[in-house]
Amino acid sequence: MSDTEKPSKSPLVAEQEAEQRQFELAPGDSIGPTVVAPPEWFKRAVETPVESRKVDVEGTPIHYLHWGDPDKPGLLLVHGNGAHAYWWSFIAPFLAKEYSVAAMDLSGMGDSGFRSHYSMESYAEELMAVCEDAGFFDNEEPPIVVGHSFGGFVTILAGALYGERLAGTVIVDSPVNPPDRPGGPPNRTIRPHRVYPTLEEAMGRFRLAPPQPCENFYITEYVARHSLKKVEGGWTWKFDPRIWRRFSIGDPAERLRATKCRIAVMRGEYSVLLPEEIGDYMFSLLGRAAPVIEIPQARHHVLLDQPLAFVAALRALLADWNHSHPHRKS
Repeated sequence: MSDTEKPSKSPLVAEQEAEQRQFELAPGDSIGPTVVAPPEWFKRAVETPVESRKVDVEGTPIHYLHWGDPDKPGLLLVHGNGAHAYWWSFIAPFLAKEYSVAAMDLSGMGDSGFRSHYSMESYAEELMAVCEDAGFFDNEEPPIVVGHSFGGFVTILAGALYGERLAGTVIVDSPVNPPDRPGGPPNRTIRPHRVYPTLEEAMGRFRLAPPQPCENFYITEYVARHSLKKVEGGWTWKFDPRIWRRFSIGDPAERLRATKCRIAVMRGEYSVLLPEEIGDYMFSLLGRAAPVIEIPQARHHVLLDQPLAFVAALRALLADWNHSHPHRKS
């Protein structure tokens, strides 16, 4: 977000200073009041006991969080670009009632190790390695993978390469664009991270990428805190700034069509990355036989914008998958 300075007082709602924000908004979208104080459901969720684990994947330690009963079916949550497992900390406990839930840090992000070179294929291998280490393949029911944004593209590739080992994939606001609407990795200058003398100053520089407003300040503050690490001289960002050097995202459309398991797409109602027409295009790529679910009042960062609506939609989808048979031919 463009302004993360916490007010000196903590009212439940603080008015946005909209003139200080420069965002591209989807038609019909508007910036509402900022919610500062975390509600009780959020505090309970992030205080839920969680286990921190690591698994070695091709010489790089991959960190993940685990909630729930390991004997239940597996559910893996995959974050977006430059993000981390804690983006799911207030989502996962709601899913752990029915699933053994893991949220991973992709290499070069969060608390996972760095690589000399990154690729979509290595990310897909990390995803499967976490499923293996978490014991998901020991269950008679294969795991389901949910990926947001860049994590959705990794999940699409995993569904194409390893879909026979998965019960399904859920792609959350990861736009597979038609040829006339090119996409791809962000065009960024690669430079070392700045070191901030205090945690407060560093958190004040936190921005969502891609940029968008988010009224839930208590959530962006939480993910900002977990985006930083202590280093000599102060605080800096956890993610590796070299990730996008010589990086190719490949052909998401081809991979989407090649999915070998159940699949569903979720999009924010006001997402500027995955508007309704892109959802329709993805629906067509999937043979018009997989659901495209719109989360009301959400932008691209669906988890942050409308977390409870997202949880409700995801739980409904998973419950349906648990009691029905797929019609789409994989």
